[in-house]
Amino acid sequence: MIPGLFVAEHEFEVPLDYGASGETITVFAREVADPDGRDKPWLVYLQGGPGFESPRPTGNPRGPAWLDRALEDFRVLLLDQRGTGRSTPVTGHESVEYLTRFRADNIVRDCELIRERLDSPPWSVLGQSYGGITLLTYLSFAPDGLREAFITGGVPGIGVHADDVFSATWKRIDTRTRRYFERYPEDRARMLALLETEGDRIRSLGNWLGMSDGFERVHYVLELPPGSPAFIHDARDPLELQRNPIYGLLHEACWADGFATNWSAQRVQPELPPEHFTSEHIFPWMFEGPLRATADALAAFEWPRLFDEDVLSRNTVPVAAAIYTDDLYLERTFSEQTVERFPHFHAWITSEYDHNGLRVDGDRILSRLIELARGRA
Repeated sequence: MIPGLFVAEHEFEVPLDYGASGETITVFAREVADPDGRDKPWLVYLQGGPGFESPRPTGNPRGPAWLDRALEDFRVLLLDQRGTGRSTPVTGHESVEYLTRFRADNIVRDCELIRERLDSPPWSVLGQSYGGITLLTYLSFAPDGLREAFITGGVPGIGVHADDVFSATWKRIDTRTRRYFERYPEDRARMLALLETEGDRIRSLGNWLGMSDGFERVHYVLELPPGSPAFIHDARDPLELQRNPIYGLLHEACWADGFATNWSAQRVQPELPPEHFTSEHIFPWMFEGPLRATADALAAFEWPRLFDEDVLSRNTVPVAAAIYTDDLYLERTFSEQTVERFPHFHAWITSEYDHNGLRVDGDRILSRLIELARGRA
C-alpha cells in the first residue's frame, strides 16, 4: 500500500491468439485511485515502447508526473502490455509465430477484454509515444470501447511506410548529433576512439537525444574512462534490448501497417560521418545466434493492417494530442496530416517539450489535453 493511495493488483488471463482457442498468457495491471475516488471513471495508461512496462507509482510525489492530475478525474489502470513487466514475459527465444502476437492489435484486444472483465463502460485512454500509436489502432478496430483518447508524442502517419518513417528519423538524428557536438565538441574525438573499441553499439546512445535531459545523459557516459566498470555498464545496452527484447524484435513492426519492414532503418540509412549517433534504429548485427534468425524472420513477415482509414474517417471519439514540433521519434508532418484527415482530432502543437514532455510536465500537459478533448480549450 502506498500512503495516500488505493492500489490494487489485477491479473487477467487472455488468449495468446484471439483468432484461435488454446494457449493463454497473463496480462498484469495495477489500479491506482485516491482512497475516496474508487467510483471515478477509468483512465487506462498505454506506455511507450514497444516492450516497456507501465510506470510504477511511488510515494510523495506520487509519480509519474501526470498521475496526481489524472486522479482528480479518474481512477487509473497502469497496464503492463502483453509481454512486459509482470505480464507473461517475452524472452525473445519463442517461435516467430508466437512473437507476432505482441503488437498493438492484440494489446487493443486485451484492453477490451479487460474492460469487459472490469464491467466498465467506454473508458478514457492516455497513450504516450508507442501507446499513442496503439491508440490509433484502438480507434480503428474497437472505437466503441473508448470515451475519449489523449495522446502525447505518439500520433503516427496513417498510410505512411516504415521507410518514410525512418528516413525522417535519420534526418532528425543527424541534426541532433550536430547540435550535440556543438555543445560538447570534445566528445567527437571520444566517439571516434570508442568506435574502435566498442563498435557501432556506442552510436545507439543517440537514442537518448530525443529527451529533454538526453544531451547530458550521453555526455556523462562519454566522459567516463573507457573500460571502467561505470562506462561498461552504462554503454553496454543503450536500447535496453536485453531487458526488453520486444523493443528490438518488434520495433520496426510497430510501424508495419500491412507490409514487411525488411530491416527498413538499415535500408534507408544515409551516408553519415562515422561518429554520428543513431536513434531508435534497429540493425541485424544487434542480434546473435538463434535470435538473429528470429529477427530476420520477423523483418520478412507480412504484417496485417494496424489502422483502418474508413473507420477513422467516421471517428466520433474525442481525441486530443500533444504534438512536439522537434520530436526526434515522430515526424511532425506525418502527425499533422493524421490530425487534419480525421474528424474529432484536436492537436496542441508545441515547441515547449521534447518527447518526454509527459514525464517532465505531466500535470500541465494532461490538463490541456482534457480541456481540448472536452471542448473547453
